[in-house]
Amino acid sequence: MNAVKVLYKPVGLTLGVAGGLLAGIAFKQAWKIIGHDDDAPDATDEDRTWREVLLAATMQGAIFALVKAAINRAGATATRRLTGTWPD
Repeated sequence: MNAVKVLYKPVGLTLGVAGGLLAGIAFKQAWKIIGHDDDAPDATDEDRTWREVLLAATMQGAIFALVKAAINRAGATATRRLTGTWPD
């Protein structure tokens, strides 16, 4: 394992945490617009419909996957620009 890959690991972890926080904020804002409610339903919310629960879960998963992919790709691209090596 080369030095770039070793040095990228903590950077990748930090980016992942930041991405998770960003995705959580984005989901909450999206749910306020789509769901017309401040809080997204949990799977065990008795007062929420199946449709609401599944829509919230789908939206949350899509937003988290999108943010994760964008941040990982941006981090890898920046690493290549700085070092000339693509982190695997």
